[in-house]
Amino acid sequence: MNLPRLRKQLLDWYRASARDLPWRQTREAYPIWLSEVMLQQTRVAAVIPYYEKFLTLFPTVEALAAAPEQTLLAAWAGLGYYSRARNLQRAARNIVELGGFPSTYEAIAELPGVGGYTAAAVASIAFDLPHAAVDGNVLRVVSRLDADRGDIGSAAVKQHLAARAQELMDRREPAAWNQAVMELGATVCLPRNPQCLLCPIASHCAAKALGIAGELPVKTRKQRKEVVRYSVAIAIKAGRVLFLQRASDDLRLQSFWELPRLEQVPGFEVRQSVGTVRHAITYNDFHVEVLVGSLRKIPSGARWIPIGEMPELAITTASRKALAAAGVADGKVVHKHLTS
Repeated sequence: MNLPRLRKQLLDWYRASARDLPWRQTREAYPIWLSEVMLQQTRVAAVIPYYEKFLTLFPTVEALAAAPEQTLLAAWAGLGYYSRARNLQRAARNIVELGGFPSTYEAIAELPGVGGYTAAAVASIAFDLPHAAVDGNVLRVVSRLDADRGDIGSAAVKQHLAARAQELMDRREPAAWNQAVMELGATVCLPRNPQCLLCPIASHCAAKALGIAGELPVKTRKQRKEVVRYSVAIAIKAGRVLFLQRASDDLRLQSFWELPRLEQVPGFEVRQSVGTVRHAITYNDFHVEVLVGSLRKIPSGARWIPIGEMPELAITTASRKALAAAGVADGKVVHKHLTS
């Protein structure tokens, strides 16, 4: 492998072909950090509108630190993995206490919710520090470059490939380099159908030379999702919808509002079933039957929430999908018969 040539070819390709993404228009640490957290396990296309909305609502780290929890969670609703949003705010408060965004890899890594990848990405892109940011795209690129047949489900293999990524890094341009490797993995060195003919560094790739690029990296098969079925009850009265709020100490979706499950509202009279919506979280695939009806007596802890206030509340994604299926979306009732 001719490393200087590989570096030049990849960086030249990146400068000519990189996607025009909003977080690439800045070198400020706060928006870069925000984008990296949002991009964890989330597609770029899905992140862009959330990123732009988030920066409008919370343009500075101080604004994020001071935001009410419900406002924060409502802005994040739909991105999933809500611990990310809470950790963002905890970290923002730490940053305010520090008097500014930390400027070393070690200090960034100490922020709540920040792991090695995020710390390296922010340190390199915002502060030009030579730390390789190693995500799934980078692991795939490096494993193919070296034709490494190790199982990337193994911590030892991940550690080895991360060390190799650090060796390959162009230390003179760490910001551009990290983004170039990630861009290559996201757009060319794809998981199932690598576009080797379009790859700017194909001549250096051992997997391509061996004809096994599509077989790498080796990865342990994912655990199958468990199907979970339940029914939710939608009761609407005088322009208000009945909700329950999760406890602040719940293991998942703390303090979020959600539609009650059928068993939580004794006496619910079903008027109509509007079908089933699906929602996947980690190892669960939820099939949610959506029932519309009425209720004379509400259970303890339930609350009637005006439909117009719903866009500002942290409501679970499954509940929003159920409401949309029933004709309630964007703070208004689409099907008027639901209010009768």
